[in-house]
Amino acid sequence: MAFIEETLSAAGLTKIAGVDEAGRGPCAGPLVVAAVILKDYLSPALAKVRDSKELSEKLRESLFDVIIDQALAYSIIEISVEEIDSFGLHKSNIEGMRRAVSALLVEPQYVLTDGYAIPGLAQPNLAVWKGDKVALCISAASILAKVYRDRKMIELDAQYPEYGLAKHKGYISAGHTAAIAEHGVKDFHRRSFSNIAEFIKQGK
Repeated sequence: MAFIEETLSAAGLTKIAGVDEAGRGPCAGPLVVAAVILKDYLSPALAKVRDSKELSEKLRESLFDVIIDQALAYSIIEISVEEIDSFGLHKSNIEGMRRAVSALLVEPQYVLTDGYAIPGLAQPNLAVWKGDKVALCISAASILAKVYRDRKMIELDAQYPEYGLAKHKGYISAGHTAAIAEHGVKDFHRRSFSNIAEFIKQGK
């Protein structure tokens, strides 16, 4: 499989950061953005790395440590529910990507993002349509973000087991909706999301 990294490497760019997020869609929990610069995108250790949505939870978990081991640098940024509600999802996502790149301990020569450009970034960058399928560094970032976020939701589930957060990870589901109707809106819910706002109107 050919990756965008191949073209960039041929041009002498080897420190390529991939950036991706997890948690745009859920109505509960944080938005998580990860950035990663891989030592060698051709490493056999990374052969199973794909878009996180294509992998089983077990495989994502096992690849999390592999990616960190194979990373020249990585960062994982958590955007709180409060920030999402204050500034909106898209702005929070862009800001999260900017923070993730800035937090890398090695400065990238080029930045690849999944679908959304990062305005004002110091480094040259490219927003790639379906980037997690054509850039290995973006796929790696998607796995870091997804696994980190899932772990956070499992931690929340231990505190609020009645909401089933470990199962649906904060996405809107019949079970989650029923739990909110019975137990109310909590601090981990995104109040700016229409379904949560509707529950608040109802006094939940």
